Amino acid sequence: MCAAIRLLCMTGLIGGSTAFCPSAHAQEEGIQRVEITGSAIKRIAKEGALPVQFLSAADIQKTGAKSVEELVQSLSSMQGFTTASESVNGGGGGVQNASIHSIGAAYTLVLLNGRRIASYGSGSAVNLASIPMSAVERVEILTDGASTLYGSDAIAGVINFILKKNQQDFRFDAGANRPGKKGGGNANFSLSKGFGDLDKDGYNFLVTYAHDAQRELNAKDRDFAKTGLRRFTENGKNYSTYLLAANTAPASATLSLKDKTVKIFSPAYYKTGACAPGTAFVGTAEDKSCWFDYAGTVQLVPKSERDSLFSSFNMKLNPDLNVFGELVLSKYKQTARYAPAAQRLSLPLSGALYANEVVPYLGKIGVSPGDVASASMNIRFTDAGGRTRDYVTDAKHLAFGASGMKNGFDYSASFTHSENSQESNFVDGFLSKNAYNDIVASGRFNPFGPSGSSSAVLAPAILHTNENKTEVKLDRISGTLSHALFDAPGGTSQLALSGDYAQQRYNFMPSPISQGANAQQPNFTDTPLGDSADHLPVAAKRANWGASAEWMTPVFKTLEVTAAARYDAYAAVKNRMVFDPSDGKLLPPAEQGNSNKKATYKLAFRFTPVENLLLRGSYGTGFKVANMDSIASPTVQAGNTSGAYACPVKAPDPRAAYCTGTTQQYLLSGGNKLSGESGLRPETSKQYAVGVRFDPVKSLSLGLDLWSVNMKDQLTTLPEQFPFADPVKFNNNFSVVYDQGIGANKLVTLLPTFNLAAARYRGIDWDNSYSMKTGVGKFDLKWNGTYMLKSEVDVPGSPTESSVGRFDAYNNVTARIVSRLSASWASLDTYTHTLAINFRSGYHDQVLTADDNALKLVNDDGTLPVGFTGLKRDVKAFTTVDWQTRIQMKQYAKLGISLGIRNVFDAEPPLSIRTAGGGNQAGFDARYANPLGRQFYVTGGVSF
Repeated sequence: MCAAIRLLCMTGLIGGSTAFCPSAHAQEEGIQRVEITGSAIKRIAKEGALPVQFLSAADIQKTGAKSVEELVQSLSSMQGFTTASESVNGGGGGVQNASIHSIGAAYTLVLLNGRRIASYGSGSAVNLASIPMSAVERVEILTDGASTLYGSDAIAGVINFILKKNQQDFRFDAGANRPGKKGGGNANFSLSKGFGDLDKDGYNFLVTYAHDAQRELNAKDRDFAKTGLRRFTENGKNYSTYLLAANTAPASATLSLKDKTVKIFSPAYYKTGACAPGTAFVGTAEDKSCWFDYAGTVQLVPKSERDSLFSSFNMKLNPDLNVFGELVLSKYKQTARYAPAAQRLSLPLSGALYANEVVPYLGKIGVSPGDVASASMNIRFTDAGGRTRDYVTDAKHLAFGASGMKNGFDYSASFTHSENSQESNFVDGFLSKNAYNDIVASGRFNPFGPSGSSSAVLAPAILHTNENKTEVKLDRISGTLSHALFDAPGGTSQLALSGDYAQQRYNFMPSPISQGANAQQPNFTDTPLGDSADHLPVAAKRANWGASAEWMTPVFKTLEVTAAARYDAYAAVKNRMVFDPSDGKLLPPAEQGNSNKKATYKLAFRFTPVENLLLRGSYGTGFKVANMDSIASPTVQAGNTSGAYACPVKAPDPRAAYCTGTTQQYLLSGGNKLSGESGLRPETSKQYAVGVRFDPVKSLSLGLDLWSVNMKDQLTTLPEQFPFADPVKFNNNFSVVYDQGIGANKLVTLLPTFNLAAARYRGIDWDNSYSMKTGVGKFDLKWNGTYMLKSEVDVPGSPTESSVGRFDAYNNVTARIVSRLSASWASLDTYTHTLAINFRSGYHDQVLTADDNALKLVNDDGTLPVGFTGLKRDVKAFTTVDWQTRIQMKQYAKLGISLGIRNVFDAEPPLSIRTAGGGNQAGFDARYANPLGRQFYVTGGVSF
């Protein structure tokens, strides 16, 4: 029986957790469970058939991480996650997640004590910002596909947060972090108290409260990000980025001429003879335009606050029965700001604005008033302030259950109720279209007037209201039963059976102003200027159940073989918000999409031919059903493209009249509600891993694992580049719709979701450690990392897109190498000094051509020469060095203080000329390099 428990702990099958597992010594003396907390050196006896990374409390403390999301995203095995910076322009939505091996957050399962928690959307991806760092005791990361063990969506692997328990003392912890330069910084504290000793008293109750706050970092406070006009030299030539926007203050004018050509010019340039502050000249001798330099107006790191409460109860009813309960409450608020609102608004040729602000300057650009068919103005509402949203996440997680042993059967059962609620609120910079129109009609605001003179005029139109709310609720019952089968040559063969049933509810509730033209109120047409406002509510739910079996047999003393199988069944999505696409009216509730049933399996072995050598391997399959919103979401307007593209349709096509030249184009998006062959199919995967761990001497442990994941029928939203690169092929994706915010028709491009892609990921993980005791203390060296061999996506009819070491068509990069090397010296049990080197390899930058209009050759005198045909360049590797000194007061055994410096040498993020991906930051990519610079921090804790 003990052998079975040990194996199940290694594979994480017992309750999905490894919180209670027997040691080798315990097996000799009877069934005694001890908690695995990790160790400085992973010994052969503790290694399983699957690669698991352990972060103990001491490991976590040495990183200096301020939050769970910072801790996880700093691991070398993590790539392709969403960072805080991506919420600056609304794309991140207040979410920070985890992604193992760049496979994606949707395929990375996050657990609390081995149990699922509610996602932030309609799938399974979890917002790490809702997990309190103060409650975490250790972290276990399974970097191998685990669909057979944990559920069909754990294709990339599992991150299991083990929470604290059996604390008796009152404990106070606090910390602060400050960059050496202006902006940013963090402060936090936590209080915790435990009652009862689980081993002595048979029970323990623990409660913890924590608060932390992150200050914002603004782009204007970092030279490398404060402007979209960044000069640099490449291959002996001078360049400048031109990351600017046509919508500006004072407004520019777009003229659609009767000969089907388009001209954009800035009347204020001719009025004053120069471009206004915060804008830059991008025109030609015939076409004078001043565009907005938005880069310096955005944040690099958003402001945030988090309050969390964690409580747990554990009780031994008798030697063979334990009961538990845990409650996590968390509220996270992130305030993200980017450039002031931008909007193209119609400009009637018969109006006073057109007559007074545009007509007098038409002759200077060679246009006769009679040549103009229509006009619009490109406005930047700088006097309303930057567009600012509050993202508020409320998380509630309740779990309770029991585990024990009866008649030789080891069992566990639990119930989990988990909720995640997210609100997006307009705080500043967004304007009500109706209120704005009233102000313009009164004559108090002139869009072509100088910036900085209309703050009081626009203030009544600024929105301070809810944008939308998302609610996700998860109810899950699970149980596991294991028992010995027979005596094999190497020991006892074991079988474990498990089952679970879950129901997930997903509600998306846009506010009336966010529904805009689609709002279900009579004559309701108000929208926020400068932002897409065409959302519709979704109310969907789906049930699923699964059953699995795992059979372990010690074929010999040196060889263990494990076979596991799982069957999952998902019902079709039930949607209570079904809209008629022809008129937007609400229809009766309906089932949408497909129901899906599928079996998966996994085979693994663990072979120790000699005492200090371990060989291991696994092969398995997995599948993942579509997220509910990929099925149930209605087709709506979805903002703009990230990059600028030429008009995809040309005259005499009538749709060409509604396109405004090379610029950001408008988008549509929506779910696939069909069933059968036309509906969305599950994504499927095959993965394997083979590894070796070698301990040549007692103090040295070397580990290497080769892993591979291949996916078919991957669900992908059509990349925005594809339809504009081949407009003929995607001709049916272009249409004309009426935009309430603009007050006119516009050309839109539909980016639907399909089972389009096949994806392949492969790499090598290493985890090496060395430990040595000397007369002056203990020395520990750790080196772990990932070398990516493959990360590529195939979409039929398009070239294979690889992101390894290059900026791909999906606007992502996978670093070839990510590693961390750390050395610790513990001196006489008082001081522990840790030096760490963090490395991320460089990559081929986004390739820009003259058509992108985002990069220019520059002469020494600042003029722009002709003949620029494009630039291919590399982003340099990013290396930072961290230092920490931990002081454990000998006279006060329960008082410890850590002093540290992150990024000791103040390394700046390397230059990137990207125009897409991430937030609106310019000059670097905040997804791959931290902009804070050198940071000083202090943390401490004391127990009473």
